[in-house]
Parts: sequence; C-alpha cells; structure tokens
Amino acid sequence: SIEMDLLHSNGVLIIQHLQRDYKAYQDFLNFMSHVGDPRNIFSIYFPLWFQLNQVVGTKMIWVAVIGDWFNLIFKWILFGHRPYWWVQETMIYPNQSSPCLEQFPITCETGPGSPSGHAMGSSCVWYVMVTAALSYTVRWKDKSAVTLHRLTWSFLWSIFWIIQISVCISRVFIATHFPHQVVLGVFAGILVAEAFEHTPAIQTASLRMYIKTNLFLFIFALGFYLSLKLLDIDLLWSVPKAKKWCANPDWINIDTTPFAGLVRNLGALFGLGLGINSEMFITSCKGKNSCKISFRILCIAASLATLQLYNFVKIPTHTEYLFYILSFCKSAAMPLTVVALVPYCVHSLMRTTEKKLN
Repeated sequence: SIEMDLLHSNGVLIIQHLQRDYKAYQDFLNFMSHVGDPRNIFSIYFPLWFQLNQVVGTKMIWVAVIGDWFNLIFKWILFGHRPYWWVQETMIYPNQSSPCLEQFPITCETGPGSPSGHAMGSSCVWYVMVTAALSYTVRWKDKSAVTLHRLTWSFLWSIFWIIQISVCISRVFIATHFPHQVVLGVFAGILVAEAFEHTPAIQTASLRMYIKTNLFLFIFALGFYLSLKLLDIDLLWSVPKAKKWCANPDWINIDTTPFAGLVRNLGALFGLGLGINSEMFITSCKGKNSCKISFRILCIAASLATLQLYNFVKIPTHTEYLFYILSFCKSAAMPLTVVALVPYCVHSLMRTTEKKLN
C-alpha cells in the first residue's frame, strides 16, 4: 500500500542517516545486536538467573519461548519486508535509483522482518530480570528503604530502556529492520513478559504439561503454515529474497529461517521440563546444599563454562531435516545441563569433599 511504502521509505532515510553518522560506533552497534540475540537467553541470562532464583529462571525460558513463538506467528501474518531487500525491489524510487544500504555479516536474516525478534526477545527477558530485581526492594518498609527502592527503580528501568533503544538502533543500523518493526518488537515483548507475571502455574508444571505445550506450539505453527500453503500462500517467501539480495552468500544462515527458531525454542522448553522434573534436580537443587552461596556460585561458573562448549558443536546444514532434529537436541541439552547435570555434579563433588573432611 501507499502508506506502507511511505513508512518503508522514511525508514530507509533513517537507516542511511545512521549508517552515515554512526559509522564510528559500528562495532558497538554490532555488539548490541548480538546482545539482543535470543540465543543469549539460553546461554547467558538463563544460567545466571536460574542458579540465583529458580522461579525467575523458569519464567525466563517460558517468556522467551512463548514470546518467540508469537513473534513467528506475527511475522507470518504481517509479511514484513527487510530493508536490505526492499530497497532493491520497490518501485517507488524514480529511474531505478534505489538507495545504497550497507550490509554486514549479521544483516542477511531470512525470515520476515516484522516484528523484530531481537527487540522482542531482548525486551521480554530484560523486563523479567528488572521486575525480578525490583521485587526484592519493594518489600522494604522503612522510609530510607523506600527512597532506596525508588532510586533503584529509576536506575534499573533507565538501564532497561537504554539497552532496548541500543538494540533497536543496532538492528536498524545494519539494515535488517525498519524502525517501526523494532518498536513493535519491544512493546510486544513487554506484553508477553507482563502476561507471565500473572501466570504462576508454570512453576509447578509437570513434564506432561511441558510436552503438551510443546506439541501445541509445534502443531499450531505447522498447521498454520500448511493451511496457508493450501491457499497458495507461501510463508517462506522471504527466504528467496534474502538469498537473492544478500551481498555475500556466506552470510545466509539456515539458523535464521523461521522453522529453525521454532525448533530451537521447543527444544529449550522440553529440556527445561525434563530437567526440572528429574531426580538429579530434586537431589541437588532441592537438597541442603542448594541454600549455600558456594553451591550457587559453582553452579553458575560451571554452567556458563559448559554452555560455551556447546558453541563448538557445529550442526551440519546440508540436510535440512537433520539440522532441525540435531538443533532440537542441542537446544534441549542446554537447559538440561543448567538445571540438572551441572547442579548434580557440583552437589556430588561437595558431598564427597565434606565426607573427606569428616
């Protein structure tokens, strides 16, 4: 439509302005784009928070998975273009003089662009972290503590918005999103996170509930895709555009396709359910060592170190279905490691040390 073309063209002007005036901050903006990467939720934020507060850690995975699932559905409904290919195909510029937008190794994502998954994932997870931190200070009753709570509230929410704005600017800077797409992503993420502030049932969910949720999310997404395909609507329309207009074919990654994100999130949710309902979790995280600061610090350090090793596990991409299966298994292994395997090993080590000392 004319209104959408106008919105896109104005977005292109903003991208050109950022790429011209913020060139000196390119490394910082690329870094902030990585900060907003939803995959960091499982490899950095979750291991830290789960060992500090299991309620917050569990909520973080649920918010991340459900938020990214909604992001996928919204992308399929809204058919949002990405700047780096839209400028090459639009007819609104005279004499085919389309603007030149610089591309980067992280520009060429293959899914639709609206709303931004990075902005949505970043806002929903940081919202959970900020509200969790403030929940400790809101209980303070005396006058000086109330003042400290207000200062803490102002400081943490300022940090929240600085990070969200930085992530949004970075995604626009690399020409992978229009401004309205990142704004939509931020507020959609906040809505999802706020919804889970009032959903305590996830803390007591059984393994059967985790499996049912996984099946519902997968069947709904697959059914939605197949239903529209029968109507001759291809929901993977963005993949050929990305391959055609990406400046470097090596920057195209199957890990950015819509179904890759779905499989990755379903694996993480299944791994969390498997871990929380395991005997190893009950023995270690519900035992007497779970209250010790040394136990939590060792679990955090060991979890972060172990999860970094998963980065060296490269999943073959030559067969798409094999990639999805192995991606699911790898994603399930990460929360299972944090929730059950690492705490159980640390618990066993501490118990053995205590026996030797006695």
